[in-house]
Amino acid sequence: MASTITLNVNNQNYTVTIPSTSMPLLWVIRDFIGLTGTKYGCGIEICGACTVWIDGSAEKSCDVKAIEVIGKKITTVEGVAATAAGAKVQQAWVDAQVPQCGYCQSGMVMRATKAVQSGSHGASVANACNNLCVCGTYQRIKVASATL
Repeated sequence: MASTITLNVNNQNYTVTIPSTSMPLLWVIRDFIGLTGTKYGCGIEICGACTVWIDGSAEKSCDVKAIEVIGKKITTVEGVAATAAGAKVQQAWVDAQVPQCGYCQSGMVMRATKAVQSGSHGASVANACNNLCVCGTYQRIKVASATL
């Protein structure tokens, strides 16, 4: 059954009509709002490519129903880029040439930025990046995190 909902994403309200109340937040963000930085990886909350912040907590959006986050603040990688911590993490990623294919990196940046905002540095930031990366960029993440 179609439902019209309003979500606050990156401090902006979006009103969208979704085809089903069981639609995951990931697809609303990508297909209805048009923010494609959040990626679909596994669809079962394992890989972390779909990581967003929901009320400040890093969550995997592939298995969260969009209707469950009505009234909550959602932040995507596009929103994180506008923060000082997010810009710092992204620059560290560029400087250390972390991404190979880059597919998982938006989720990694979300987790790293949350760690930096929480006061973590170096290895603690790298340890927070526990998402899966099939390219194996974990060593580069450690190098980038050492500068944070």
